[in-house]
Amino acid sequence: MKLKGNIVDILNRKIFKGEITIENGKIISIEEKDCEENYYILPGFVDAHIHIESSMLVPSEFAKVAVQHGTVATVSDPHEIANVLGVKGVEFMVENGKQTPFKFNFGAPSCVPATSFESAGAVIDSDDIKTLMEYPDIKYLAEMMNYPGVIYDDEEVLKKIEWAKHYNKPIDGHAPGLRGDDLTKYISAGISTDHECFTYEEGLEKLQKGMKVIIREGSAAKNFEALIDLLDNHYENMMFCSDDKHPDDLLLGHINQLCARAVAKDIDVFKVLQVACINPVKHYNLDVGLLQVGDVADMVVVENLKAFKTLQTYIDGELVFSNGVSKIKHIEFENLNNFNTDKKQISDFRFESSADKIRVIECLDGELVTNEIIANALIEDGNLVSNTETDVLKMTVVNRYKNEKPSIAFIKNFGLKEGAIASSVGHDSHNIIAVGVSDEAICEAVNLLVENEGGICAVSNSEQKVIALPVAGIMSDQNAETIGKQYAELDKIAKELGSQLNAPYMSLSFMALLVIPSLKLSDKGLFNGSLFQFTNLEVS
Repeated sequence: MKLKGNIVDILNRKIFKGEITIENGKIISIEEKDCEENYYILPGFVDAHIHIESSMLVPSEFAKVAVQHGTVATVSDPHEIANVLGVKGVEFMVENGKQTPFKFNFGAPSCVPATSFESAGAVIDSDDIKTLMEYPDIKYLAEMMNYPGVIYDDEEVLKKIEWAKHYNKPIDGHAPGLRGDDLTKYISAGISTDHECFTYEEGLEKLQKGMKVIIREGSAAKNFEALIDLLDNHYENMMFCSDDKHPDDLLLGHINQLCARAVAKDIDVFKVLQVACINPVKHYNLDVGLLQVGDVADMVVVENLKAFKTLQTYIDGELVFSNGVSKIKHIEFENLNNFNTDKKQISDFRFESSADKIRVIECLDGELVTNEIIANALIEDGNLVSNTETDVLKMTVVNRYKNEKPSIAFIKNFGLKEGAIASSVGHDSHNIIAVGVSDEAICEAVNLLVENEGGICAVSNSEQKVIALPVAGIMSDQNAETIGKQYAELDKIAKELGSQLNAPYMSLSFMALLVIPSLKLSDKGLFNGSLFQFTNLEVS
């Protein structure tokens, strides 16, 4: 096979008219040659850190969409399904992904459960990490979120890190806001990347201390604008990622969107493409071609180097996307799940109190971090209730692995004026998380998800809408177009109920993520992520 056009040689920083010859999936020659074709041929894009599960798609369905945007590979942390199903969940992701040409590169989840302050569906200990590290399909130790465990020499945490070193596999970081001496110790343990930087200064310090900084732009956490000015001087040590990408967003674009935004800021296109195409391959030692003679033919053909609209995508020389059509086929698979809780009563969501003040989670749009604020309590019949006038709404996390009393907190900035929304996508343990204007609405939303053994939903005064997620309670068994349309409809309903958040369900899913400060809610109670300890809802 021969392919002609403007060849973008990122490694040698040149663009030239030419012809690429491919045999048996590999590039056997690249020749400078005049041709009429004006499109651009470059190495495929790589997402340097993503949880496939957050797309609500199994890997084989994710691949169908990703290739439409020129993505040929991902560095994928199966942390979400591991918290539900353990090693069995990791194996499901690997095997499903291997049935497509797409190059999924899975890591071994390092924090299952993420903390001891929540109930997950499984445990992956250091012995399990050793077993996973032996698999050739496991390419790295995934994000070490328990940075206090690293800093304070937790024996089990250090064992996991040592097994990664033993098998000579990279170790990913996850340390939002970590600076100074604590950061130095975290890096010295062998942790080489971080995708959690949310300020320029934080990113710069991590780069200066030897870390690779990954610019994240997902459906909820959006750090591109805060970090992109670092790229010009530090492009050799940076990558792009989406981390968590909901299906409707994935249908619109992927890493190609970040390239277009960076080039629009007048950043040198070779620097941008090195970040998007080259650096992840080299850092993680991926079997992904870089458009050099002898490489496997992993390539994307784009219309221009401004919008990066994908015309064709090749993986191992196979045409997997062309003329608007993905050529990756549907794969049959078994729906695995772990859902063992009964329907709840309205009384389960009461919180008896006589307090004047309460601690409230302040949700920040486009951020995973939250603030802790103090607000006036609204009490009716001895029960703490939502206050729609001040937008301080009741939220709950319900253990989905066994019957336990729901935990209760309050949150600001969800903006609901009616009903409730709920999700069994609740990072990291994926218990049911809900927020609403009344105990009745919250109970109705929670029970919808119990009935469906997982999903996301919205309830109003007049209707219910639920999307079932039968794969581990976090993924659909449908294709992206179906789930993307359903999700967009549900997102619209949440906003009609009053939410002004850009992605209310994605934001909701992170309100139980204890490892990111400052105030979150687990199924065991309200948690101060800065002090790494539980705290009281009532302020005395």
